[in-house]
Amino acid sequence: MPATKQDTLPESIASRLTDEQRQTVLEAPRGMRLAALVNALSIDENTALSMVAEAAGLDIATNLETDPGARGLLPARLVHDFQLIPIRVGPPASPDGDPEPTAATPLHLASAWLPDPSMADWLRTFTPRPIVWHMAVPERVHQLIIENFGVGSGALEDSDEGYVAPEAQRDAEADVDEDAAVVRFVTDVITQAVDDQATDIHFEPQEGQLRIRYRVDGLLVPVSVPENLLRFQDAIISRVKIMARLNISERRLPQDGRINFKAGGNTLDIRVSTIPTIYAESISLRLLNKKKEAYTMDRLGMSAEEQTQIKEVLDYPHGIILVTGPTGSGKSTSLNAFLRHINSTDLRIITIEDPIEYEVPGVNQMQVRSEIGLTFASALRHVLRQDPDVIMVGEIRDRETADIAIRASLTGHLVFSTLHTNDAPGAITRLVDMGIEPFLVASAIELVIAQRLVRRLCPECARMEPVTKIKVLESLSILGCDPKEAETVTSLRAPVGCDRCRGTGYRGRIGLFEIFRLNEEMHAEILRRESTRTLAHSARQQGMRTLGQSGWEKVKAGHTTLDEVLRVITISDR
Repeated sequence: MPATKQDTLPESIASRLTDEQRQTVLEAPRGMRLAALVNALSIDENTALSMVAEAAGLDIATNLETDPGARGLLPARLVHDFQLIPIRVGPPASPDGDPEPTAATPLHLASAWLPDPSMADWLRTFTPRPIVWHMAVPERVHQLIIENFGVGSGALEDSDEGYVAPEAQRDAEADVDEDAAVVRFVTDVITQAVDDQATDIHFEPQEGQLRIRYRVDGLLVPVSVPENLLRFQDAIISRVKIMARLNISERRLPQDGRINFKAGGNTLDIRVSTIPTIYAESISLRLLNKKKEAYTMDRLGMSAEEQTQIKEVLDYPHGIILVTGPTGSGKSTSLNAFLRHINSTDLRIITIEDPIEYEVPGVNQMQVRSEIGLTFASALRHVLRQDPDVIMVGEIRDRETADIAIRASLTGHLVFSTLHTNDAPGAITRLVDMGIEPFLVASAIELVIAQRLVRRLCPECARMEPVTKIKVLESLSILGCDPKEAETVTSLRAPVGCDRCRGTGYRGRIGLFEIFRLNEEMHAEILRRESTRTLAHSARQQGMRTLGQSGWEKVKAGHTTLDEVLRVITISDR
């Protein structure tokens, strides 16, 4: 009983597609068919959704909310397979409350694609209520399924539900057992993380539960999981360890491994780390998609003025450009954008990375392997014998690496690298504290960029809201900005939440940048071993815009909020 045999397209839509396009749309998974239609007709998602709903005579459900009372009526596997969710639609409840539902009470369902006869047949198996269909944004439908039934709940659902997957899946899962269910569950968890653009997955055994969390846009987000997940805890941990080729019998010591995972046509390099805890092993997965869309300086959020400053130094034949910031602030992404800007056939560019986060065509990229002695320092020594023009060192972690990098820049190489410091001037004193002579630091460093990432407001739902002068003044004081700025600000864009941003009010991230360019006065201060505070004061007098000021510019431009900027910038970053 394949779903595709009974699936059809309304004539008004089918007539606009070629045979090949119709086939592509109907063969796509239900949750991806609207996206396939968007690509086929070169229209936006809202237009496609309206077109499909109108052709089928269905309403479009917006700002979806699920009906908790209807959740138990349908098995998770059916909901996952058909990408539909029980919702509450219609007028608000009366003061006397909703009447007790009966078998004749309609069940409203939101679907990511048009319902077909096979769906109706299966629904009649589980509920006698009449069905009222609504179309909805596929991404939001899928998210509500995850929130209400749990990620991977279709894989771990008990086998006595009475629902059997459509034939195409049933054939592939003919001999389903617990091991196969766990394999599917782990795959679902990783696939969902990729869809959510998560950078990390954490499996955390707790008392009475196995907690799963994603890191999305820099924040840890709890993931809804099936109610029976704890029963499969040991099998799930073992499955991840097997995928990473770790010793599953060793549960007392931390272990590290790697997984090559295929998702959506891309192969992910997943770094796996396990540690023993009091309940079971905790596992962290770092997701690296080396072929994901590269960032340009525009996409990073750099202003035209900031790009001009950086591009001027990128044209230098030698010197060091440092990017600083805490873990997860986008340092490697910025360096990658710089490399792509200067990449050309007349430059030999070699990178030393741990790990390689992006593949850059035409660039020679080397992976550090400390377990066999290939450290940043030793790799850098060998790279210098390879006739490079430009060298990128993933991170300066010790004096040896710093010393070699600085000497490489002084002998005619352009060197990119990163450091962990709070602000840009702090990179200078960090190198001096490592034991590098101040005159070498002053001669080699051309530019230091400190950066942070803040969540970007959702363009679909963000709206202007009034702000009080007191709040703006307090925020500007913390950010180290001119308090006079508060005089003309009466309203700022604020997050609302919609189906497109999954109710968070934010989609993606944007960078804040502090660009520190050395001049003769600062050279003298470095030679005198002046403090970071003194260097920062001089830089601000010379026109350097601080991270706080960069954040305020992004707030005024409507890209983010004051709360977001204050969240990522500490007092020491001003």
